[in-house]
Amino acid sequence: MTVIVDYGVGNLFSLSCSLNAIGEEVLISSDPQVIEGAERIILPGVGAFSDAMEKLRASGVVQALTRAAKRGVPILGICLGMQLLFEKSFEYGEHEGLGWIEGEVAPIPAKGLKIPHMGWNSLSFGEKKHPLFAALQEGDHVYFVHSYAGVNCDKYVIARTEYGGPVTAAVANGNVLGCQFHPEKSGEIGLCILKTFCSFKEGDL
Repeated sequence: MTVIVDYGVGNLFSLSCSLNAIGEEVLISSDPQVIEGAERIILPGVGAFSDAMEKLRASGVVQALTRAAKRGVPILGICLGMQLLFEKSFEYGEHEGLGWIEGEVAPIPAKGLKIPHMGWNSLSFGEKKHPLFAALQEGDHVYFVHSYAGVNCDKYVIARTEYGGPVTAAVANGNVLGCQFHPEKSGEIGLCILKTFCSFKEGDL
């Protein structure tokens, strides 16, 4: 079973529908005990970094997430949920994150392009493709909506996209994974990613 963390800042319905579509049993929960005991955890999120961290702390699930992460439970952060995995964000000030991915979250340089970066864009995996993307091909397209992205995190980057230069699209640190794009809005490619994630078990990564 995969638990989607409900802390008030995620598009839970579309994500749960996508997981149901691939046959995954899903539970949406804000209960720290349920979250800590999950087989897999997805941390969604939309909106501002500081508000999301405040709600995460207020919900009492940060400790549960941390214990699950240390135990080896596969955890996937999506969009803002991925950004929360970093040490800090410079969105409207400087704010501390969960600290599971070394690096920061900073504004995407405009370089004459529209911000937010919104729409379909391709993925590049580098020399060694991460198991999360085992079913994908170089250049497959996924759906992005974001104005901020991970920086100073090269050792953890498992996919990039191009938007006026390289932009962090996905990160991994052992069992802690993050996608800046939205798999639940990325059609068949997104479903492939979610299906692969749901095949991971404690200790696999």
